[in-house]
Amino acid sequence: MQIIISNRSGIPIYEQIKTQIKEAIFSGELQEDDLLPSIRQLAKDLKISVITTTRAYNDLQEEGFVVNVQGKGCYVLPRDKEMIKENALLKVENGLLDAITAAKLGGISKSEVIQMLNVLCEEENYE
Repeated sequence: MQIIISNRSGIPIYEQIKTQIKEAIFSGELQEDDLLPSIRQLAKDLKISVITTTRAYNDLQEEGFVVNVQGKGCYVLPRDKEMIKENALLKVENGLLDAITAAKLGGISKSEVIQMLNVLCEEENYE
């Protein structure tokens, strides 16, 4: 897993780290019981403060993605099916909001958007 941070994105660095680790978990790149890089090692690799990586790891633990075992490291917890579904719903919602915005700007009617969605679902064999 490679974490890439941007100082210009406007998103706090700890949030960028959290988001990328979550995505690696949801995609299956990180599996249950995988060991994450140590807080100090990640900070060193990314050339950032240990406080920043600690915040990201603590937030991930509070959200139920990882567990920090004192003296051993931070491990990925089993993926919760509800958490996976919630993440998928959020992605779909954001995609649909983008589509609605584009449709409004392009003068495309709601019925045309729904028709496009139905056609795309058929093409993808999505019932």
